[in-house]
Amino acid sequence: MNRKEILTSLKNQPNISVLIIGAGINGAGTFRDMALNGLDVLLIDRGDFCSGASATSSHMAHGGIRYLENGEFRLVREAVQERNRMIVNAPHLVRPLPTTIPIFKFWSGLLNAPLKFLGWQDKPSERGAFIIKVGLMLYDAYTGAQGTVPPHRFMGRAASHEMFPQFHPDIRYSAVYYDGSILSPERYTVELILDAEADGTHARALNYMAVIGVDGKHVILKDELTGEMYQTSPSLIINAAGPWIDRVNTDLGVARRYIGGTKGSHLVLDHPELRAAIGENEIFFENKDGRIVLIFPLLDKVMIGTSDIPIENPDEAHCTEEEINYFFEMLKRVIPNIEVKREQVVFQFSGVRPLEYSDAKTTGQISRDHSIMEDNLVEIPVYSLVGGKWTSYRAFSEQVTDKALATLSRTRKADTKNLPIGGGRDYVEVKDSSGCDSQLFARYGSRCREVTAYQAGDTTPLENYPEMMRCEAAFLTEKEKVAHLDDLILRRSLMAYLGKMNRPLVDELADIVADVLGWNEQQIQAEIARTLSVLKDQHGVIL
Repeated sequence: MNRKEILTSLKNQPNISVLIIGAGINGAGTFRDMALNGLDVLLIDRGDFCSGASATSSHMAHGGIRYLENGEFRLVREAVQERNRMIVNAPHLVRPLPTTIPIFKFWSGLLNAPLKFLGWQDKPSERGAFIIKVGLMLYDAYTGAQGTVPPHRFMGRAASHEMFPQFHPDIRYSAVYYDGSILSPERYTVELILDAEADGTHARALNYMAVIGVDGKHVILKDELTGEMYQTSPSLIINAAGPWIDRVNTDLGVARRYIGGTKGSHLVLDHPELRAAIGENEIFFENKDGRIVLIFPLLDKVMIGTSDIPIENPDEAHCTEEEINYFFEMLKRVIPNIEVKREQVVFQFSGVRPLEYSDAKTTGQISRDHSIMEDNLVEIPVYSLVGGKWTSYRAFSEQVTDKALATLSRTRKADTKNLPIGGGRDYVEVKDSSGCDSQLFARYGSRCREVTAYQAGDTTPLENYPEMMRCEAAFLTEKEKVAHLDDLILRRSLMAYLGKMNRPLVDELADIVADVLGWNEQQIQAEIARTLSVLKDQHGVIL
């Protein structure tokens, strides 16, 4: 169903089983699980799908080895198992990522780790080779039977510096283990949503639809594109608004504080020397202040991050000059002889982790686990999805759906453990055939067949971005619920992340989107202005 059809159905059928507010990864995952189990479910977001916290992740599907120190063994076990499922179920978007930990000491942190586990210590302390080795042995033990990724290996000084010649001379050891690289969190989320809708008209998703308030048993909604008001009468509300959970609950009439988020920022660098220095490895290490930071291979670019700063208003999250300077200094800790300049930053982004409110003295001690908080609005239960990690979204969604099914007196009829996602379906078969362009297959997996068939397969490349075809941009616009120009540029493709944007390209894409959505010249100019503003204000890209 397209947007117009969904809005018409909402007017005609305002009674639904479940309303999910927030189309980040937790909301989208829950939407798909509920759709597969036959629930009449509506997913909404006041912005685009995956335009909030879920879009500002570190692009990692990881178990969180450091959480072992906090005693969160269940969380780590769940996350590494779910990481493997993501690699198997969405191989076009999630791939095994060799991750290297540079290590400066051997015994460091030996006492600190058990003190943290017992809750007697909350200050960061550098982890040495012994502690890291023990942690990686546990990490491997949790998922060895799945056989999705190789076990870790340890290297001494000579082997470490042979593999990474640019490493700081004080690095004595390194450990290489495997997590997952999420090429595009935004595309992953959109494909989950499209999969859910493909199950039937009982599953509907709307971006740019905001919750305004409540009138009795009716939830009042506002179409942010037209200003038109709607109402729906759900039997259950799922608040999956991430950092905005408390704000949504306030709009619903629920006065609780559940969220105490922290801000994380990242930079994307066009730096061939640094990219060559890390190879295909993510470098994942502890900075001098105890913060876990990363140097990440993002196709031919390098992404670095991340900060962990308490923040009250998630709408105010942006990457500051102080953070940029911090990241530049951080690089010197492990790769001191490669200079990084401000003009090599081609993209930046910042978001807020929706962590549970805590009085922990350091942000690193706040749990990354997830929980379902239950309240009641008149006679409607409200479940707030607090916390969580990208990697464990599927397990969290499953728990939410099980609880919802019990509340609605329904039984589960399907699960998602081994269910391919979007272009992960028939992935091997399509890969082994010659029916898809290699670039399209790399981006969309088996869905490349849909792109190729669209508009009679017009393969004319964009004049200002030859990596994309005109039919591809039009396909994404029509088939993936693009409503604004920046949806295409930032969340249906990687062109902005990779520093490919220029003003002629913005104009060219605006014309293509306008043809699909029927914009007039005034709308085209408004969309161009909006996009230029978003790129500048949120991502440091000035065109």
